[in-house]
Amino acid sequence: MNVYTSANFAPLVINHARGIYVDLVEHLNQQRLGDLTFKLTYLPRKRLQMKLEQGSMDGIVIGMMPQWLDDVGQKKYLWTAPFAVDRFVLVSRTGSGIDPNAAVSVSGRSIGLVLGYVYPGIDEWIARYGLVRNDALSEDINLEKLRLGRVDCVAVAESVARYYLKTHALSDQFQLADLPGQQTERRFLIPHSKAAVYDKLAPVIRRLKDDPVWQRSASKYQ
Repeated sequence: MNVYTSANFAPLVINHARGIYVDLVEHLNQQRLGDLTFKLTYLPRKRLQMKLEQGSMDGIVIGMMPQWLDDVGQKKYLWTAPFAVDRFVLVSRTGSGIDPNAAVSVSGRSIGLVLGYVYPGIDEWIARYGLVRNDALSEDINLEKLRLGRVDCVAVAESVARYYLKTHALSDQFQLADLPGQQTERRFLIPHSKAAVYDKLAPVIRRLKDDPVWQRSASKYQ
């Protein structure tokens, strides 16, 4: 069973060989869910969205959220419980004077976002406070642009920001501030045509929060 993701940045996917998503798919394969096995497969976001809209998805999707796909009522697709909870933060250089709660400090500033992504709550804040969107292909490219001074700030998941700053020893050079909008709940999306897969997968995902093996694996990326 293909497990699709459009993520290609740490700590979710690192060099296609490790990361939270890679480890979780491996963990699921160790659960021996009958004859069901999983393979993580990268698919660009636009193609993934097109397959979902056309009803031609030949697998399931990891790390999605109902709000991103206009499915708050969880009717269009089947959704597991969250296996991780995150939130978006604004990353800027220490001493830059950028305060997400003060319009005068951010108006006209460039903000790094991912091309084609929708940011519920944050998109409205950007429009209201007058920031200038500057898109890149991934979260880590945006953080690199920030490090090089090519954007003023970046909106990114907190787990991604903290992992990047830790691995590049930059924690003392950048500041993080909470952004408006609800928390990000990373779930599995399963088309209704694959309800049998959902029935096997959903109980395992519900138990992850109490699974010591998985919790030790996930803690490597915090």
